Amino acid sequence: MSGARRLHPETLAVHLGLEPDAATGAITPPIHLSTTFERAADGSYPHGYVYSRSENPTRHALERALALLQGAPEAAAFASGSAAVAAVFRALPAGSHVVVPRDLYHGVRVLLREHLEPAGLQVSEVDQRDLGAIEAALTEHTRLIWVETPSNPMLHVTDVAGVVALARRQGQRADRSDDARVLVALDATWTPPTWADPVALGVDLVVHATTKYLAGHSDVLGGAVVAARPSAAFARVRAIQMHEGAVPSPFECWLTLRGLRTLPHRLRAHATNAAALAAFLSAHAAVSAVHYPGLAEHPGQLVAARQMGTPGGMLSFQLAGGEAAAMRVAGAVRLWRRGTSLGGVESLIEHRASIEPAGTATPRDLLRLSVGIEHHEDLIEDLAQALEQAQEGGPA
Repeated sequence: MSGARRLHPETLAVHLGLEPDAATGAITPPIHLSTTFERAADGSYPHGYVYSRSENPTRHALERALALLQGAPEAAAFASGSAAVAAVFRALPAGSHVVVPRDLYHGVRVLLREHLEPAGLQVSEVDQRDLGAIEAALTEHTRLIWVETPSNPMLHVTDVAGVVALARRQGQRADRSDDARVLVALDATWTPPTWADPVALGVDLVVHATTKYLAGHSDVLGGAVVAARPSAAFARVRAIQMHEGAVPSPFECWLTLRGLRTLPHRLRAHATNAAALAAFLSAHAAVSAVHYPGLAEHPGQLVAARQMGTPGGMLSFQLAGGEAAAMRVAGAVRLWRRGTSLGGVESLIEHRASIEPAGTATPRDLLRLSVGIEHHEDLIEDLAQALEQAQEGGPA
């Protein structure tokens, strides 16, 4: 992979972290399961590894691959997306204030409300489709703007470049040290490479639940924080990773590396299918609303087109018949799987409000779709028969 020209994503995905084994010449890298590594007679560690909580060759390969695929200098892998998210918020200085979107993955909201706010983190929730609302929420103690776009589950679209500009202006109002800057972190779980390039948009930290699209096969938990540039915040993320030990096992790292090999090709299939599903649903009489940024009527369509290479593989829709109809549709599918997750090769359907905590703002008539890589005609046919049963009021 030498030369000045940056390789295409399809080539990068295949070759990143895939160096032939020096000992055997094996093309597929070995899984380094060892928890400890031998010291030399003089007490040094000539191979650079001490203990697998702090570093491991297989995890190192994954982190290097994630960073290069994102066009960033470094990345830290975690045991789950939630662990990665927690590390970012806990890396902030004491007394920090953060701005998060109102339409937010419920797991992040629970983490903030039940664990981090009681410990002193100040949190403001705003509609991040409105840059003015974000700016109004900023204070002298703001250290992070957390962006989730498209949002989960309503697929609101936030102008990432606009948020970055706000953060930079806020940082210029005083002589701020690196530790006192307003950082922008983007949850890119729904927008993996090659669907978006948050580093080019100027964000400081990119967070992934690698469980989802990056690993891609619903068989491994993982998360990652990618540093767009060196910062005191990322240095603390790395320290939290090492000292708390919420790291993926070597086998999980190896599985994620294997998933990366086919990522660009899988993403094309996800996106093509999602666009077809969105078009079908938007024309169906039983559907009252479709939330997908690839539709011309979506209020964030122009922003999404500017900052995303594709509208993605996730969508949600609401049923004219209300919650009862939504539950009937979810119960009547045959090919779609009823499950909580996203980004796997199989298509998933979920009544989202029923998995979220009491008081959720997610509409009770809403179903969320993670569109897989099956043939789109089969997926549409299955949803069509489920919608027909829902209109008739019959069971699955």
